[in-house]
Amino acid sequence: MVQPERALADKTPFTRSEAAFSAIGPADALRLVLAAGDITLSLDPSGRIIDVAANRQDFPGCDGWIGHPFETTVTVESRTKVRDMLMVEPGDASNRWRQINHTSPAGDIPVRYLVISLDGGKRLIAVGRDMRGAVVLQQRLLQAQQSLERDYMRLRQIETRYRLLFDLSSEPVLLVEADSQRIQEANPAAHTLLDARPGSLVGAKLSGLVARSSRDALIAYLGAVLTTSDVSPLTVELERARQDLTMSATGFRQLGGRYLLVRLSSPGGRPTEGAATLLDIVERMPDAFVVADARMRIIAANIAFLELARAASLDQIRGRPLGEFVGRPGIDLDLIEGQLTKYGLARNVSTVVRARDSELEEPVELSAVRTSGDSPCYGFAIREIGRRLRDLPPTPLDLPRSVEQLTELVGRASLKEIVRESTDLIERLCIEAALAYTSDNRASAAEILGLSRQSLYSKLHRYGLGNLVGESE
Repeated sequence: MVQPERALADKTPFTRSEAAFSAIGPADALRLVLAAGDITLSLDPSGRIIDVAANRQDFPGCDGWIGHPFETTVTVESRTKVRDMLMVEPGDASNRWRQINHTSPAGDIPVRYLVISLDGGKRLIAVGRDMRGAVVLQQRLLQAQQSLERDYMRLRQIETRYRLLFDLSSEPVLLVEADSQRIQEANPAAHTLLDARPGSLVGAKLSGLVARSSRDALIAYLGAVLTTSDVSPLTVELERARQDLTMSATGFRQLGGRYLLVRLSSPGGRPTEGAATLLDIVERMPDAFVVADARMRIIAANIAFLELARAASLDQIRGRPLGEFVGRPGIDLDLIEGQLTKYGLARNVSTVVRARDSELEEPVELSAVRTSGDSPCYGFAIREIGRRLRDLPPTPLDLPRSVEQLTELVGRASLKEIVRESTDLIERLCIEAALAYTSDNRASAAEILGLSRQSLYSKLHRYGLGNLVGESE
């Protein structure tokens, strides 16, 4: 905080003031006064302004103050301070600097004044210093302080939300310092899973929780997690419970240190023999299979889908949007999701699959189902058809008219007739493309074209396309 300037009585004067000031004349005294402040007012004992010495650009309109009382040149809030300053007694050195605000056409001007009584009180000199620069700095300091307070409150709110989410999460989570491998934080779910007293895990070494046979694998796993994110979860054996535990860690940096966010999971109960067989069949089936949540983010996938996506493990793609791998952006998945919402299933939809971090597309045929409930999941069965399409002989498209044939009609038919022929040609091409895209599924083709089924059937009959497609709906 800026300290207030001291009064004249608080300062030690020259020891030999007569020698220093005996030869000073009016001109030298004027220069001293001008050097002492940015503006100087010469006042009579009643406080009326006799003369003003200042930079006219810094204090516009100050010439109009001459002949007026000092207090009429300031704001209403500052007039009491002016009256107090004018009550200085001759020879009194206890008066202090006071800040007032002058009124001007450019706005209020803050000035710090010190009034000095001269010649036994017959003349007053008010020395002023422009405080606009200090006021700007004070405003910036206040704004910076308010910004820091807002950021502090925001951080406190974020910390509260993080702590609430961390403590209430049903998934056991540990926050581990990477270098020392000591646990910094552990939520209640982790204490429950590890059968530990609340708060007893903080400060313990992570390797001390697992059996000796699993410690080397754990140390190697934690080192690998810090260098790459493509690491599969590790299964370890606990020291006390002698049971298996799966760890999935993610490395990050904070305040110059390295930390690990370790998620724990227990194998739980064993699946039934039938369920285990079914899961094994899905995992080994040649067609790709993937499960997504309500937001179309990948939950699980079999080996065939991992091969299509060029992923080394499920952890590399778990939680990522399915649209990164399946379908043309903004087209296929929206169409499939609309069919699933309306009918509960989609069958034999032609689309593409992209490899991980690649733009290469592989044509596939997709069928999907949607579960019921408040949080539905989606299951997708995907079959490659690229080889089958390459083996098919090319079939030329027999169009009733071509663009060149339409342009040849100029001069032989009116523009209205040519436009009608062009519209029919484009309409038929679009219908044939929609039918080919949806594998001759009329319901899906009508949805793509924005038509009702009845309108689509009418146009199929009009263009003689009824024999080109089946009733696959």
